[in-house]
Amino acid sequence: MIYKGIYHLFYQYNPKGVVWGNIVWAHSTSTDLVNWIPHEAAIYPSEPSDINGCWSGSATILPGGKPAMLYTGINPQNQQVQNLAFPKNLSDPFLREWVKVPQNPLMAPTQANQINVSSFRDPTTAWLGPDKRWRLIIGSKRDQRGLAILYRSKDFMHWTKAKHPLHSKEKNGMWECPDFFPISKTSSVGLDTSTYGPNVKHVLKISLDNTRKEYYTIGTYNISKDIYIPDKGSVESDSGLRYDYGKFYASKTFFDSAKNRRILWGWINESSSVNGDVKKGWSGLQAIPRTIVLDKSGKQLVQWPIVELEKLRTKEVKLPSTVLKGGSLHEVFGVTAAQADVEVAFEISDFKKAEVLDPSWTNPQILCSKKGASVKGGLGPFGLLTLASKDLKENTAVFYRIFKSHNNYKKYVVLMCSDQSRSLSLLATL
Repeated sequence: MIYKGIYHLFYQYNPKGVVWGNIVWAHSTSTDLVNWIPHEAAIYPSEPSDINGCWSGSATILPGGKPAMLYTGINPQNQQVQNLAFPKNLSDPFLREWVKVPQNPLMAPTQANQINVSSFRDPTTAWLGPDKRWRLIIGSKRDQRGLAILYRSKDFMHWTKAKHPLHSKEKNGMWECPDFFPISKTSSVGLDTSTYGPNVKHVLKISLDNTRKEYYTIGTYNISKDIYIPDKGSVESDSGLRYDYGKFYASKTFFDSAKNRRILWGWINESSSVNGDVKKGWSGLQAIPRTIVLDKSGKQLVQWPIVELEKLRTKEVKLPSTVLKGGSLHEVFGVTAAQADVEVAFEISDFKKAEVLDPSWTNPQILCSKKGASVKGGLGPFGLLTLASKDLKENTAVFYRIFKSHNNYKKYVVLMCSDQSRSLSLLATL
């Protein structure tokens, strides 16, 4: 969130080790989303409603600019309940101290509501409806049906569970870290979470506990009925639309009111083993923040690294236009940094070589794994070998393939893949 010109990142953290456990809310601040200052933990176990852990949650900026933090706590019975905290000192732009309300928990599983006590977590940013009531959703499940449980409140303190979820889907399992937000149909400007209207679509993002992958759908929020309806043709599983097809989970967006944009954060859970995490001294990291807007087609989201990241660029390395022949490799000299921001354009002169896309190839992730960087095709693979050793025994390939549509040879499908089969992290575990 942003407060008085300062960005705040709250994240789950174990102060006693690099493996999961002893969870508190760590807190860092920044003025540019690039350089961060760590602070003392903002929220940590201290009361019965969170004594066994302070898990994920979300910030909501109330009218007048006061931040409110709703989060999942684990009580002495290891039940998941929802708590509320406010800043102790609103004049402190760093919001270094937080106070939990004495009414906690505000939402909890009971015999009456039949909520699963071990699957009730991660409240979203709340939004204000035209009836002046706040709404939020919490991830849950019933058997293997994923649920976005809906709650409403007039005062942000007393919450009532709705009779129906905002949305649900069978065979999804537990819905973690749900995110629900509006996005403009006509502009690249981001929208406050409470925005609605004829030129607004809504996005529902789900993190699937069963597969540790995410997906999102774009659809319509029926405000009068308080239900979300995905657009026709939406795939409601991790075979559908995803922000990221790599290591990326428990993502969350927020509205940056200073620059009128919606920014996406995500957790990279890495590929290393527990022993490897212990040796290196950390486990997991935050992905580069990205802005997201609706594609012109209205069928998917478009994302791009925030513009502030350009200040990290130093020495520019340019490679002149080069004709790439099959099997050839061209080293890019001068890139010595551990991270590089690469802009590359490929021009194809002859599309006749493109192989036909088999209509049974409906899952791009499976297709990428079957047709890795070493599998020759009609047009492709072509792209980059990154993080490569001098002998190329270790590398991560980022590459493209181009296919012809099976029913229209003038229509083409571009597949972008990454092949980590030769990456150091995976080789170390094989």
